[in-house]
Amino acid sequence: MGDVISSHLDENRRNYITERTGKLLTEFGKLYEKQYGVALFNSVRYEIEGNGGPQTQLLHRKAPLNDRVIFSGNIYQYLEDTKKWRSRYCLVPHHYGPVLYENKTSHERGLQPRAGLNCAGFKVLTSLEQYGDLMNASVPGGKVKAGGAQIKCATPFPVILWHPYSRHHFFCVTNEKEQERWSAVFQDCVRHSNDGIPEEPRLESAAFTDSVRLYRQAREQYGTWDMMCGNQVQVLSNLVMEDLIPDLKNIICPKLRGKPQERQKLWMLISDTVYRMVYEQTSHFYEGLEKGCSEKRAGMESQIRTDMDQIISCKEHVSNKIRAVVLPKAELCVRNHVQSHIPSILDALMVPTSQGFAEVRDLLFKETTEMNLNLVNEGGREKLGEQMEKLSQLAYHPVKMQQCYEKMDQLNLEGLQQRFDVGSPSVFKQRAQILMREQTDNAVYTFEQLVHQEMSKSESGANLCRDIQRILERVLKKYDYDSSSVRKKFFQEALLQIIIPFLLKKLAPTCKAEFPRFQELIFEDLSRYVLVENTYEEVVLQSIMRDIVQAVKDAATQRKHNLYRDSIVMHNSDPNLHLLEEGPPIDWSQEYADHSEPSNANRHGRLRQVVSMLHEDEGPDIPGSCQEVPAQECIAEVPEDSDVAVTCHEIPEDGSDVAQIRGMLVKEFDVEVPVAAVSTVPVSEVPMSTAAEEKETTSDKAQPPNASERSNAEDEEVEEARLLLASELARQLAEEEEQYHADAHMTKDDGTHAEVQMLLSERYELHSSDQKDAPEPVKLRNGEIAHSESEMDPECDQGEALEYSTHRVDEHMSLEIPRVSEILSYQTPSDRTPACEEESQSGPIQHTPPHVIHSTPDDSGFQSPISGGEEEGEGYREIPVPAPRKRDEIITQF
Repeated sequence: MGDVISSHLDENRRNYITERTGKLLTEFGKLYEKQYGVALFNSVRYEIEGNGGPQTQLLHRKAPLNDRVIFSGNIYQYLEDTKKWRSRYCLVPHHYGPVLYENKTSHERGLQPRAGLNCAGFKVLTSLEQYGDLMNASVPGGKVKAGGAQIKCATPFPVILWHPYSRHHFFCVTNEKEQERWSAVFQDCVRHSNDGIPEEPRLESAAFTDSVRLYRQAREQYGTWDMMCGNQVQVLSNLVMEDLIPDLKNIICPKLRGKPQERQKLWMLISDTVYRMVYEQTSHFYEGLEKGCSEKRAGMESQIRTDMDQIISCKEHVSNKIRAVVLPKAELCVRNHVQSHIPSILDALMVPTSQGFAEVRDLLFKETTEMNLNLVNEGGREKLGEQMEKLSQLAYHPVKMQQCYEKMDQLNLEGLQQRFDVGSPSVFKQRAQILMREQTDNAVYTFEQLVHQEMSKSESGANLCRDIQRILERVLKKYDYDSSSVRKKFFQEALLQIIIPFLLKKLAPTCKAEFPRFQELIFEDLSRYVLVENTYEEVVLQSIMRDIVQAVKDAATQRKHNLYRDSIVMHNSDPNLHLLEEGPPIDWSQEYADHSEPSNANRHGRLRQVVSMLHEDEGPDIPGSCQEVPAQECIAEVPEDSDVAVTCHEIPEDGSDVAQIRGMLVKEFDVEVPVAAVSTVPVSEVPMSTAAEEKETTSDKAQPPNASERSNAEDEEVEEARLLLASELARQLAEEEEQYHADAHMTKDDGTHAEVQMLLSERYELHSSDQKDAPEPVKLRNGEIAHSESEMDPECDQGEALEYSTHRVDEHMSLEIPRVSEILSYQTPSDRTPACEEESQSGPIQHTPPHVIHSTPDDSGFQSPISGGEEEGEGYREIPVPAPRKRDEIITQF
């Protein structure tokens, strides 16, 4: 590969790249020096006038992640030198720059890492198809067909970091759950790294961003820019590469040989080499540029403070002249091309953004409530330090925050991208996601301070849970107000970023020709602080600002967006709260640690980790997988169902605590269910089943099984008894119906009506003698009869009855017996019917010893087997629940 790079990037071409880069940087440097003076004037004026916005309700954390590790675990990396996959220990520190070690032992020993990644400008991909599409779109010289990727992934779960200019990074994991987690972690790294230009110091940041915008406008590029990613050096390198790469593609790509995927691979190596050259040259240039402006700052600031009034007067005079020429044209353009689209743009922005902030609120409530419940169950004040330590890093938990970030994926500006020259909605997505994280951290930090203040007032912590719930409600109210203010400001800025470039592009042909005339109105000694270009943009902004503000006000009246109106202002609603922000940070792990247990703070190294990798029950045990990383002291993830099941089965051996809790919650009782007696079949007809049941019952008495085995055996016995009873009922019904039709057929052949009446009356009397104590039958709408339900169990002296419901027999005399719910209803000896007494006296069934089922009722009437029993429990009341009766259905008594 070195030969290929050296052949296409020889000394002459390298000199060309260096010379071209130098020219572009020099052009940018002139813009930066001009914008530095304007930014310095605005900074000093802002300091003097103090036109700040409303005070926020939530506190701000000064040092969010000191000595923290965001994420760590093992992951497979593709090495291009050896063309093999190797397991690497990946560590994501607090600055979101992933570091790769040979293994975890190398990290613990303090050895040098294998590689370090800067994720600014990257895209996280989770399939080779996505990677192939991006490569086909960015590299000329033929498209690679589906399935013809440059590499073959070791597992079906890749995680790829793609960059338009730099080298790509290929990773893979062992299952889909890991892929989702690593994807969320890398996306968080990209999001944090892209926001690399700090808001403070305001002076340098404002000068740089304005210079980048004017530099691109000079090349007729007015829209949003996706590569405004990273720190100043990275952004400036991307700016140079944007001009340099098209020419290099036209020169080098036609000379590349091989298959399309090989040409793409060669081009990415060449592009990465060029990017490194440009980055190094840009780094030295920007360092000197910033140093030169800093040296001039003192003299410029002194002049600004001395001539502040003159500068303001000069700017107002120039602004009035520009406004007289530009404002009518700008307002006409707004009415004709922009005004009608503002509501649709705003609605497209507001819906996913409001959903994301609402998800943040739900997450705060859920995590805080769960923490409160853990304090109730695990020991109150003693566990407060551990629980608050986990909650304090919620905003930096990429997996939990992912559900909030994903709401912004719904942002769709397709219909507006071509009209307003919007490159990609990713700029607005990432900005909204960063605001979500900031508001989450502010809310958590405010909650921490208030809880700490409350704990200092009450050493006992008697009402800890009540106080935490009250503080949570207080914090959520502050969050609602601050999130409303943040969202309205975000909507206004997003609308300006979309509309202002469009207006500037529309007005440029007619207005830029007037700039030299306006420049003559500025005094020479003040020309460093008043620029025509900046004043012109301010006038254009004023032409649209009123419509944007009004649109946001109208949207605030819609309840679906959950925005506060501008008339609701909470100035100094809690004046003493901001005093807590000045105090030292709280170390929950030390101040409220549970000293009764051994400390595990240094078990996995000196740094505490925000996210821990949990063991997946469904995943395979593969060496080198990040599943093998033990849990850290950090924010625990949502447990899987299997984890909950395991936790529920962790019962003490003696069972004393469990029995005590069960006794308080629900009372147990014993119900004797005779296994053999539930069937009316004589013993001679079912000898094997009865013998098997007797043997099983005897073995159960001889050696009591454990709870799960006994429950399974009981369920099988009850199910077998149900099937035997159902089959016998079907047989008896069939015999009765056959007998009835035989009698009717016989009477029809004899032709004797009197004999028919006699036979039917005798049969009716015989049937009614068995049911003389039974309630009267009920006739249904369709003529069917619903009988009583008291004679289901022939073993009535045991006080139990199994009730079954069967559908009516159709005209073909086929019996349909659906699977229905079995109800164990208690029956006193006084409720026994004569039919049951006759069967108990003369029945042919040989009773086996009754099988005891320990059952406990729940709220639904379902009775589940449990171990142990309290038959005479206090306050027990049994309510049998009958089976639902369907249309055309009868319940027949046997």
